[in-house]
Amino acid sequence: MDYIKGIFKNRPNRFIAEVEVDGSLEIAHVPNTGRCRELLVENAVVWLKPSDNPNRKTRFSLHFVENRGALVSLFSQQANSIVYDAIIDGKIKELAGYDFHQREKTVDNSRIDIYLANYDGDFLTDSCYVEVKGVTLVADGEARFPDAPTERGAKHLKELIKLKKEGKRCVVFFLIQHPIGMFFRPNWENDPVFSQTLNDAYEEGVEILVYRCDNQLSGIELIPEPIDFDLGKSPADSFIDD
Repeated sequence: MDYIKGIFKNRPNRFIAEVEVDGSLEIAHVPNTGRCRELLVENAVVWLKPSDNPNRKTRFSLHFVENRGALVSLFSQQANSIVYDAIIDGKIKELAGYDFHQREKTVDNSRIDIYLANYDGDFLTDSCYVEVKGVTLVADGEARFPDAPTERGAKHLKELIKLKKEGKRCVVFFLIQHPIGMFFRPNWENDPVFSQTLNDAYEEGVEILVYRCDNQLSGIELIPEPIDFDLGKSPADSFIDD
């Protein structure tokens, strides 16, 4: 189904947006619970996907927004699928060579996005747990996560730390969904707890991978080249107290 062009007007709450479509004001579902304040600004061009489900309260879902000359994906849950498909296709060299691939592996009271392993007869070995985070915020030329405090995100990192201490391979994967983001840093200003927990995880041996994706209305693909990152504060954030 083709996308429909609209003009963003307002976001009454984190779940819905008011969008002008062909001169009429429509309500669209926003599949991203982040703030997205720097993206969803009045009169920004957005791209909507219509729904034929008669039981839905909204006719459209807001999938893309144009920002600084780039098409930004706002469908946060799609990040998991993009990374999973890229692993299957062998586009992520650090995660290549696994025989078994699974979405959403339950661990204690959490669900890790991707589970990888190898077959040893009827058993699975070489377990690898991958938690995926979609990144849309770009500040001072850097892609940053999160754009709003996330207790859930910190919880997932702590789960990875626990698994790593048990001898498992663990990876937190940041997928930059804003094409102009060419470098990654945790967002110390907005969420120092998550940022510190990410540092703790890295020190414990949890791997960090950062990739970006190419967004087109015809489809989204992961660019098979890793992006550099720095886990410290940026110079602009240096004034923030620890």
